[in-house]
Formats: sequence, structure tokens, C-alpha cells
Amino acid sequence: MTRPLAPRVWPRIAAIVTVLQTAAAAMPRAQPDGPIALQSGEVRDFRVVVLSKTLDQPWSLAFLPNGDMLVTERPGRIRLFHNGVLDPAPVDGAPKVRASGLQGLMDIVLHPRFADNHFVYISYHKPVPTGRTLGNGQPEIAGESILARGVWDGKAITNLTDIFSTGATGTESSRMAFGRDGMLYMTVSAPGTGPAIVRSQDPSDYAGKVIRLRDDGTIPSDNPFVRRAGFKPAIYTLGHRNGHSLVVNPETGDLWMTEQGPNGGDEINVLKAGKDYGWPTVSYGRDYQGPPISAVPWRADFEQPLVYWVPAIAITGMTIYTGDRFPPWKRNAFVGGLREGEEPRSGQLQRVVFNEKWEEVRREPLLRELHQRIRDVRQGPDGLLYVLTGENPGALLRLEPVGVTTTR
Repeated sequence: MTRPLAPRVWPRIAAIVTVLQTAAAAMPRAQPDGPIALQSGEVRDFRVVVLSKTLDQPWSLAFLPNGDMLVTERPGRIRLFHNGVLDPAPVDGAPKVRASGLQGLMDIVLHPRFADNHFVYISYHKPVPTGRTLGNGQPEIAGESILARGVWDGKAITNLTDIFSTGATGTESSRMAFGRDGMLYMTVSAPGTGPAIVRSQDPSDYAGKVIRLRDDGTIPSDNPFVRRAGFKPAIYTLGHRNGHSLVVNPETGDLWMTEQGPNGGDEINVLKAGKDYGWPTVSYGRDYQGPPISAVPWRADFEQPLVYWVPAIAITGMTIYTGDRFPPWKRNAFVGGLREGEEPRSGQLQRVVFNEKWEEVRREPLLRELHQRIRDVRQGPDGLLYVLTGENPGALLRLEPVGVTTTR
């Protein structure tokens, strides 16, 4: 006959069960092989096609003129999708990266005149020694935010050269975009927590800034702080936390940036030359333990976000839809999210609807049924939406319409 458990044992068992349940909820769920049928508000029926589910923390996606795709993996690989099929071998020519946390191989973009020059731009974290040693006697290595340019020869990236070094280590995610002025813009994210968050307000540090460069990596003479003492000359805007997307609004030409807050305070910001976006002095967000980041959420001397989230969705990639395959979604912004309100497996693709003045009207979460962290979203040349999941293994997904679309 078994003896009953002592009363003091039950709380311990309950605690163990809670830990196991939390761990199980946090485990990524495998994607099915076949299409996934889903529904939304205005586009009633659409499907998600899994193009690959064997990627390792995919970060960014670029479409080549022939319809092929280049995908970066954060640990340091570039992958080629040819005719919709993933080449099993990584592309030659990727830089050596420091891959740790939100550091590694980041964004990849093509030059606006790619058909003529075949230039490919890569942002990454380069391993550099700090001059200190670890407890085991090994040299300490940090990751420096770097912009590199190479040439795509149809199979590999050749002549890859660092064309701009920020000198900033301890930085995190990075995104790039060419503006309508022909200049290359790049986010340099600051540390997201701890005492180092003040770097975003330090004009002598590229962390927490958006920088503006010519296509050869040199600094334009008309940058807002190029002749101002104490300011890094490539700074275009400052006061950012963690820039996870940078896109051009196809209608206005404005640069839009997604900025990840902690547990609240995710933002879409419209970038204006020389402006300060407030982090960490002002924020609508809360820290991970609950207290507000700042005593006031805004001040007149800082730029206000166009859209913000409380609780956070851990905002990531973004695209503004212009295609014809989903007519009701035109002029909508699609943003990725890793999780909502610190809940595991709550990643999503969120659709933000705007009026004719680009004022927010409403939002719709999509893809929550997949229980995947969404890292990036891009509109393809075919007018469909392509999504990367921030997992290992990670997936490349394609959203396709099914049947008749309706308008609200």
C-alpha cells in the first residue's frame, strides 16, 4: 500500500508542473508540409504555403531580378532560393560574424541600380577583440556593427568589403534601406536593457541611431550633424532603442522604422532628419517587470511615434503592401511580432490599416495559429507576401489568396 504524499510536497510538485508547462509552451511548433488555410477580416480566405522549414534563425530576405531570393541566417549564412527551392549549400562569400543574442548576420539589400552594378549590401556584427580576457584566459570578443558591400555573380557574393565601421560594439539588430534620395540608411540598435541604454542619447556613439551614407559608405556633406561638434557625422536620427525594420513608404517617400520596446512601447516611427525619438528619456512602454520606462510618455522636444503597442508584440520586420493580389490590403502596413505581452508562442503578423492621411484606423493580428515568432515580412515581385519565422528551424512562408476577396 502506497503512502500519501506529505502536504508540503504538493506545492513543489505544482511548481515543477508549472515549469514543465511553461517550457513546453515555449517550444517551437513544427510547420506542416502542406498549405495552411486561414481566414482574416477583409480577405476572407487565404493560405500559407511553406517554402522551407529548415532555416536557422532567418533574418532578412531580398528578391533578385529573376525571382530568386537571398535569405540571411543570423548565425552567419546566406541561402539561395532558386525557382522557389532552397539550395542545400550556403552561398559563398558571407562575412565572418559574431553570432550571439541579437548579433550576427543581419540585413541584405540590393542597390537600386542592381541590374547595372550587381551590388549587394550586408549589415553584420564583426568579431573584434576588446583587449580584455575572460576567466578561462581566452580573449574577450565583441561584435561591431558593420556595413559591407559585395557583388552578386549569380552564384556567390564576391569582393565583399567593409565600407563603413560604426566602431560601436554591444549593439543589436540592424536593418537597411535605400531612400528616394539614393542614400543608404541603416539602423544601429542600442542595448535594450541595463545602464547602457543611455547610449541612445549620446551623440558621440552610433548606438541607438539611424545613420545615412552614400552607396560607397562615405558620409554625405548634407547630413544633419556632419559639422556639429560632439556628434558622429553619419547620424541621421537618434534616440532609438532597437530598430528591426526600415522601409520607404511607397506613397509619401518617407522612411518608416519599427522600433522594439521592452514589455510595451513598440513603435512605428516616421524618420525626419536630425530628430530625436526619445528613448530612453520618454516611452509609452513598460519594463519587463512592469514599471513604466519613463515618468511621462512624451515631451514636445521629442518625436512622437506614428503607431505604438502596449503590451508589446516584440515588433520586427515591416512592409507596406502595394500589390494587386490582395486588393483590400493595399496601403496596409504588415509588421512581424515575436510574442505579445511576454506570452510564449504568441508570435504574429499584424496588419495595420491607415486612412488617406496615414493615421491609424485599426489592426488585425494574423498567423497566430502558427505559434511562430515572425522575424520579417516582404512583398514579392509577384504581389504576394513572404514571411520569415525567427526560429531554429525557421521557415520561409508565402501568403496566397484563395477564392474571392471582400471589402469592409
